[in-house]
Amino acid sequence: MNRIYFDNAATTALDPQVLEAMLPLLTEKFGNPSSVYSYGRESRMAIELARKTVAKILNASPGEVFFTSGGTESANTAIGAAVRELGCKHIITSPLEHHATLHTIDYLADQYNATVSMVRLLDKGHIDLVHLEELLAGAGARSLVCLMHANNEIGNLLKIKAVGELCQKHDAIFYCDTVQTVGHYPMDLKHIPVHFISAAAHKFHGPKGIGLLYINEMVRIKPLMQGGAQERNQRAGTENIYGIVGLAKALEMATERHEEDAAYIRGLKHYMASELKAHFPQIVFNGDMEGSSLYTVLNVGFPMTEKSEMLLYSLDMAGICVSGGSACTSGANSVSHVIKAIYGEKAHDLVPIRFSFCRHNTRDEIDRVVSILRDLI
Repeated sequence: MNRIYFDNAATTALDPQVLEAMLPLLTEKFGNPSSVYSYGRESRMAIELARKTVAKILNASPGEVFFTSGGTESANTAIGAAVRELGCKHIITSPLEHHATLHTIDYLADQYNATVSMVRLLDKGHIDLVHLEELLAGAGARSLVCLMHANNEIGNLLKIKAVGELCQKHDAIFYCDTVQTVGHYPMDLKHIPVHFISAAAHKFHGPKGIGLLYINEMVRIKPLMQGGAQERNQRAGTENIYGIVGLAKALEMATERHEEDAAYIRGLKHYMASELKAHFPQIVFNGDMEGSSLYTVLNVGFPMTEKSEMLLYSLDMAGICVSGGSACTSGANSVSHVIKAIYGEKAHDLVPIRFSFCRHNTRDEIDRVVSILRDLI
């Protein structure tokens, strides 16, 4: 049985060209980048070349790009620094954020006696920017705003520049989780007023275990981890050289292919939406599917019935890889916190399935999945 993989928002397949770029660093070019001899200097040059590549793509300076183990570490570093060192005693976020953000906020708010405000949601799950400004204006203390650029479950896109301008107006720190958008949308960080963004290579056909944290040059923070001067005194520990090179190569390829891939994947998403609606008129599309939304994500709510209740498991048995929400909750028998935040108790009446696509997927795969769904429901 050939598997169909429609869970690319969780992780993507490593591109063979990315692996090819990584292999020399995994084999013969294994020197420690902190060493002064030639082997070490070769590794150091590979890291700094990758940093320059990433910075150019994001329109940032190389000194603003720091390599981490992924989105979760980047979130912890940014949020922790804002609370501990940048004077943020008030945190504004939304109930739709990734758990890497929400759990970090809960921990730090408890440890440092910070207050947390949840911004209101509009009908389809977008952030209410009017309410955000009200929260900023009435904070009484410096605020940290933690809002994601694209929701990993429903795909809604944030007006990142507008949020940044509100934060600028009210002297707030802005951390934006861009894990689902770096590698999928052009980024121009010279013209977006944001203090921190995060990314993970495995979301755009790079390797797992490597990510980045952008820290605006106007911000000075202390490292999350102690013990070494790596990453320009910002992150202790021997660098993941082959991961860093893989991230840069994957981001370079994603940028070069962006227009072609985005058009193709958007076509897949809309084709699947139309096919599902034709065969299952009772479904709903969670989030702003036809509006400001990720072209890679389609979140479908099937009515809860005896047949649909075990839909995730049934699809898995049929060789279909999808999720009920984020990768953190795939296969779990609990209601997604994102869907519950939008629908309240009515969320229990739905079985949400997230289909997320990449350039390797095809319409034939969509036809097969729709056919299997017709047999299951």
